Amino acid sequence: MLDNLKRLHALVGYPSLETLARHAQTEGSATSRSTFGNLLNGKPTRLETVEAFVRACARHARTRHPSITLDPTEVHLDTWRDRYADSHRPRGAHRTTTAPRTAEGITGAAHRPQPWPHQVGVLPLLADCRQTRPADHDLNAFMATESDAAVVWQVLSGMGGVGKTQLAAALAQRAWRARQVDLLLWVTAASRDAVVIAYAQAAADVTGLQDDDPEQGAARFLAWLSEPHRRRWLIVLDDLQTPADLNGLWPPTVPSGRAVVTTRRRDAALSSGRCVVEVGLFTPRQSTAYLSARLGGHGDQLAEADGLAQDLGHLPLALAQAGAYILDRGLTCADYRRRLKDARRGLADLTPEPAALPDEHRATVAATWSLSIDHADTLPPRGLGRPILELAALLDPNAIPAEVLTTAGVTTYLDGRRNSPESVEADDVRDVLHSLHRLSLLSLDPVDPTIRVHALIQRAVRESTEPGHTIALATAAADALVSIWPDIECDSSRGQVLRANATALRGTAGLALWNAKTGAHRVLFTAGISLGESGLVSAAATYYGDLVSTAVQQLGTEHVHTLAVRAGHARWRGEAGDAAGAFTATAALLTDRLRVLGADHPDTLTTRHNLAYWQGESGDPAGAATAFEALLIDMVRLLGADHPDTLTTRNDLAWWRGKAGDPAGAAVALRALLADRQRALGPNHLHSMITRNDLAWWQGLAGDPNGAVDGFRALLPDLVRVLGPDHPRTLTTRNNLAWWQGAAGDPSHALAALRAVHTDRLRVLGPDHPHTMITRGSLAYWRAMSGDPDGAVKEFEELLTDRLRVLGPDHPHTRTNRHQIAYWSNYTGDQTTTGTLLAAMVQVLGPDHPDTLTVWSHDSTQVPPL
Repeated sequence: MLDNLKRLHALVGYPSLETLARHAQTEGSATSRSTFGNLLNGKPTRLETVEAFVRACARHARTRHPSITLDPTEVHLDTWRDRYADSHRPRGAHRTTTAPRTAEGITGAAHRPQPWPHQVGVLPLLADCRQTRPADHDLNAFMATESDAAVVWQVLSGMGGVGKTQLAAALAQRAWRARQVDLLLWVTAASRDAVVIAYAQAAADVTGLQDDDPEQGAARFLAWLSEPHRRRWLIVLDDLQTPADLNGLWPPTVPSGRAVVTTRRRDAALSSGRCVVEVGLFTPRQSTAYLSARLGGHGDQLAEADGLAQDLGHLPLALAQAGAYILDRGLTCADYRRRLKDARRGLADLTPEPAALPDEHRATVAATWSLSIDHADTLPPRGLGRPILELAALLDPNAIPAEVLTTAGVTTYLDGRRNSPESVEADDVRDVLHSLHRLSLLSLDPVDPTIRVHALIQRAVRESTEPGHTIALATAAADALVSIWPDIECDSSRGQVLRANATALRGTAGLALWNAKTGAHRVLFTAGISLGESGLVSAAATYYGDLVSTAVQQLGTEHVHTLAVRAGHARWRGEAGDAAGAFTATAALLTDRLRVLGADHPDTLTTRHNLAYWQGESGDPAGAATAFEALLIDMVRLLGADHPDTLTTRNDLAWWRGKAGDPAGAAVALRALLADRQRALGPNHLHSMITRNDLAWWQGLAGDPNGAVDGFRALLPDLVRVLGPDHPRTLTTRNNLAWWQGAAGDPSHALAALRAVHTDRLRVLGPDHPHTMITRGSLAYWRAMSGDPDGAVKEFEELLTDRLRVLGPDHPHTRTNRHQIAYWSNYTGDQTTTGTLLAAMVQVLGPDHPDTLTVWSHDSTQVPPL
């Protein structure tokens, strides 16, 4: 009967004796903790105690979150009455004898010592098709070391489901079969009571004495371990929940002993004098090898096995249960992937029924982490663990900036969730993140504060989140991302991380980021703009195209945010190379904004601005200039002459006059605008510096290359001072300065300066950003102008490959790249002056092409607003 009692205790998750005593009181029995301890220690007891224990275990299984489903026979009282009767037959009755006194002064009942070698506790079964891992070899070496100075403790730490128990069980089986140990003790260390009871049982077996008090028995066992009996022992403490449970119970450090702890915890207390081994996920090769072995290597069933392994994040437990599910239902890996992606199915729907789960994987994927999540909420500061994990579950599993979860918006949200008079501070959030890290529910990199959460943990958390929290959680996460998103991205890697989190949030939050009254959350626009301004213009066009469909469905065709999404789609469609399509889409948008908002609404004026811009980019710079002239009249009437938007319109008007063939007129207009912008906005305002940049450019094209060089040279230190050396506009001015140094007669200096700009643009913007590619084009051009057209053609061909990949075949830069290859492949003359330089560009592109004067070195600053 004792083995059955211990088995029931294990099935309900090894609750502490205090917990069971409380359940017993609820069920109407006043059974104490010590009485239950004596029961599990094999002491004679009454039938009423057994029944109270069974009812307490059944109640614990029902009330645990999530609940544990037990076979009804496990808790049927008639079954236990029969077991009790069988255990009290005369030939099996326990006899009480006079307890002898030991040298330590501890008394106990006589107990028959067990023969050697001896095993205490039941080892878990090894999984079918178990994969050998590097940690297996490390553990073998750990057992083989016999030096007195050897480390006798190994702590296997890792998130739930990575296979820590399997590693320890495999080690124990190898050591037992190889006769490396005389005593093997396996303890499921879910509570201090479980460890104490196991130690007391081991003490009785090896010393022949069974103590009335399990604590005394545990002390006797630890003392025995320290004795010079030279018995070799291996103790495995599996699934340690709380390191403090082992206070005073750590086995001694002796050459003949070894001990292994498996735990999800990462507390510093575990590493003191012990070797901590982080157990990670399967490698991709191990994952696919496991699935191949588990499914019998059938080609049809293994279709998309690599993809399934990746979908499951290479988590051994998830792979094992997926394999069982596939076999039970006659599916393929591809079928399982389809079901896994079906938002209507939860993780519980993709796990075999409890009776079909193999013994070594009884806990489902979701249940594996549920206790840790519940425990996280009890750690100080209390009540924050679950909501913080719920926020992290909405974001990118691979890299969440820790600062996202310490923003004011998030702490305000947490205030409402905790319902405490004390407000939540950023330090409270940091403390909770470290607690979640210690519980292996997430990984926190303290150097570059980044959070990583396994995708299946995220899904399990989302599925257990109360539906009433969904919208508030999504809004808090979205607000946090927007609050840390820089207005101008100078760090391409940071922008990529933020976009990845916004993409994940968009997928997990679903329609929670859309509201019929307030519209689309700002993070949706911010992520799209970031995507385009990082150089992924085609991806930005596709992104906004998807948003248009959702906006129409959720907000209707006339909502201001639906119109704003259409504006974004038109903008990035044009930036991706379809200027004519952008012009057509913007014209249609203008019609709708005029009808819905009226002619004088700011959004309507913005649409007129965009329409004029795309008219120019479509090959009609003169028409663009005329449109900007008409717009300027209305801007002055509605906003005033000194309004920043009015001044921007003047800048655009000058720009397109220059593109229409009047560079001198553009320079004059920009000089007058510069005085007004510096007066209205100040000399250090970004718009003032943009006008200085454009003025220098058109001054050069008006026939004064040396004046252009002087203008860019004077602007550069001001940009460095105000914006920093790595700001995109600072790099643009360096690019322009180098180009005009070449045009002024110094191509070798231009080449050297452009190489430096290219190095910095690669570092700051990345290789695929259009600005980086423009610098590569300028380098190739000035290489040709320096007398190496063959080398230039080779560089242009390499650049064309990248532009085709990133921008596509129809982008203006791609088409111009083709013209440059054709021109320099057939070039036979000598061009060393600005006049012949411009003539060459006319010959390559044609005199009326809008990019003739600017395609190689001027990064357009006239980005249309939304």
